[in-house]
Amino acid sequence: MIVRRLPLTLLLAGLLTLTGCSHFMPVSLYQLDGGPSATKTADKDGMSVLLGPITVADYLQRESLLQRQEDGSLSAAGNARWAGSLATDLDRQVLRQLSSRINSQRLVLASDNPSFKAQVQVLLSVTRLDSGPRQPAVLEAQWRLVGRDGQLLDTRLVRLEEKHQGAVADQVRAQSVVVQELVEQLATAVKAHANTPIAAEEPRRKAPTPAARQEPPRMPVAEPIRIDAEVFRF
Repeated sequence: MIVRRLPLTLLLAGLLTLTGCSHFMPVSLYQLDGGPSATKTADKDGMSVLLGPITVADYLQRESLLQRQEDGSLSAAGNARWAGSLATDLDRQVLRQLSSRINSQRLVLASDNPSFKAQVQVLLSVTRLDSGPRQPAVLEAQWRLVGRDGQLLDTRLVRLEEKHQGAVADQVRAQSVVVQELVEQLATAVKAHANTPIAAEEPRRKAPTPAARQEPPRMPVAEPIRIDAEVFRF
């Protein structure tokens, strides 16, 4: 009886081993690629730009690396994910790449310093950034440029696509390419407003001058009147 049960025991042990291996299967982590690094240091006296807010679609605010299927549905990749927040990675990439393309170090994220006075503010909304084994990398976004006093300088709706070979690593490369193309468009638009004056500082309100203290009116003091007259008695 023991001999007959031995193969079943080995089979169960093998299944448990396979289950354990699949459970601890290594997961690959990915980040967007910013392209070639700048060969020179950006100008510290270049254009001043306030970058953001940068908003991304709700479905992108996760670490899962999503895969677009042929029917349009999305599923999480089983063995790959983003190395951290994709939204944070986009902030970092757009800031660094835009700084390099307009040759300026005077770029500030709105999330870090929303009151920074700049020549141009870039508002960016990313509504789609994904790909799939048989679907190209697609980026859909809208950007707006705002000048001093909040006037709209430029705006554009963007849809960019990049083909890939199907592997997750090549999909991330393709997604990185469309982000780089988006920043290239932004840089061209921003540089067109290089002569825009910096937003004026709001004048400080002067503290109201306290009213002069008014003294109560002085009442005339009654003084005795001396009459030089003789008094006669009878």
